[in-house]
Amino acid sequence: MTALNPFHLAFPVHSLSEARHFYVDILGCSEGRSSEDWVDFNFYGHQIVAHLVEGYGDGSSVNDVDGDNVPVRHFGIVLSMKEWVALSKKLKQAEMQFLVEPRVRFEGLAGEQATMFIRDFSGNALEFKAFKDQGRLFSQ
Repeated sequence: MTALNPFHLAFPVHSLSEARHFYVDILGCSEGRSSEDWVDFNFYGHQIVAHLVEGYGDGSSVNDVDGDNVPVRHFGIVLSMKEWVALSKKLKQAEMQFLVEPRVRFEGLAGEQATMFIRDFSGNALEFKAFKDQGRLFSQ
């Protein structure tokens, strides 16, 4: 397997100060460059950029995935199981409200994975997952 190139994702937020609090203080991301209208974060080695959009509200469309109402528009990261468990505990301690409580889905199948969904303070949905066998990330 070759090393992955970092991805770049820009997304809207209604408050840069709340974005900084969520991504830095709660998730533990480091902050990069910024201006009055945007701020970069190091999201597990990937560059995500929160852009200030006045009047922004979250998208609330959902699809059923293995019995969960999964937000259609979301982003996230695949962690090791150890990192996923640690983050799950950290988010519970921070009293974050889960859209999908930490759980294992597709149990016993090639895509068996631990998953959880939360929203940042602007309503953007994030998924954090870990595979029982990360080598089967794209298996059917």
